[in-house]
Amino acid sequence: MGRYIDEILQPDERVLYSTNAHWVFYLPAIGAWIVAAILLVLSGMTTNEALMKVCLVAAAVAAVPALYWTVRAWFHRSTTETDVTNLRVVHKTGFITRKTFEMSLDKVESVDVSQSIMGRFLNYGDVIIKGVGEGRQKIETIASPLAFRNSITAR
Repeated sequence: MGRYIDEILQPDERVLYSTNAHWVFYLPAIGAWIVAAILLVLSGMTTNEALMKVCLVAAAVAAVPALYWTVRAWFHRSTTETDVTNLRVVHKTGFITRKTFEMSLDKVESVDVSQSIMGRFLNYGDVIIKGVGEGRQKIETIASPLAFRNSITAR
C-alpha cells in the first residue's frame, strides 16, 4: 500500500512538505508498558510465591491494554498523512473509511497553530487552516506544526 499523496499528484505537482501524527499518541502505551515492566521486575525480586504470582498476573493485565494502545497508535500514525504540495494542502485519515480534505494554496487565508506547553516542548500541536470560501479545517496533533505552517505560508 503506497502513500495517498503519491496516488493523487497531478502533472507538474510536487510534494514540498510531509508530516504525520506526532508520536505522543504512543504515551498511554508507553505508560502501560512501564507499569507492566515494573510489575515483572517486582515479581522476580520477591521471594514470596503468592506475591510473585500476583505481580505476574498484574503485569499480564497491564500488558493487554499496553498492546492495544500500541497497535492503535501505530495504526493511527500509519493511516494519517498530511502534505503540502506546490498547489495544495492535503490531509488524509483512515484506512477502510477514508476522510480527506484538500485546499488549494491560493484559497488559504490564514494558518493558525495551537500548542500546549507539552506540545511546545515535544514539538506537536493543532493547525487550523482557514480558506477563502472553503471554511476552516483543523488538523490535530501533528508533528512540527510550525514547519508545516511555514511550508504553506512561504511562497
